[in-house]
Amino acid sequence: MGKEELLVSHIFIINGYQTIGEPKGKLNATLVHEMERVLSEHNEVKVTAIDNGYDIKQEQEKFLWADIIIFQTPVYWFNVPNLLKKYIDEVYEYGIFFGSSEKYGRGGLLTDKKYMLSTTWNGPLEAFEEDDAFLSGKTVDDVFLGFHKTQEFVGFKPLETFSCHDVVHHPKVDEYIERLRAHLKKEIGV
Repeated sequence: MGKEELLVSHIFIINGYQTIGEPKGKLNATLVHEMERVLSEHNEVKVTAIDNGYDIKQEQEKFLWADIIIFQTPVYWFNVPNLLKKYIDEVYEYGIFFGSSEKYGRGGLLTDKKYMLSTTWNGPLEAFEEDDAFLSGKTVDDVFLGFHKTQEFVGFKPLETFSCHDVVHHPKVDEYIERLRAHLKKEIGV
């Protein structure tokens, strides 16, 4: 019996961290590094850390190359950092990512791609779970509806979101990494 060939995916990881005061993005960098390490065992992986600068055309090529895009981002005021929003505004170009459509929001040109949102929150998970909590009755995906709709607009299909909570006051990095590995195995099959 011959050796089976593994199906290799092209995976593009975007570190959406933006330097604003403290901390300096160590957890996001750690999670991106772990994703790259685990995923590159059986896939081709490219990474962009937007805080280090980027070339718009090169980023567009990475999206076109990728089968799966992973957005690793801290949560700033219930949204992605300003620089990640700017990155999307500059990179998601008409004619490459989306076109005109008779039905609004259905002109996405990248319908063969999947994406995963991975977030780090200062807010604890209890902020979502307790009855009288600030985000009671909401999910991370509810908070990020606009982000998810942007990805749908260009045709991406969602994988399940991954989140780490209470990362500033009570970081549990080993636990986050263990959960991340399990999540990648479930969603991507590594």
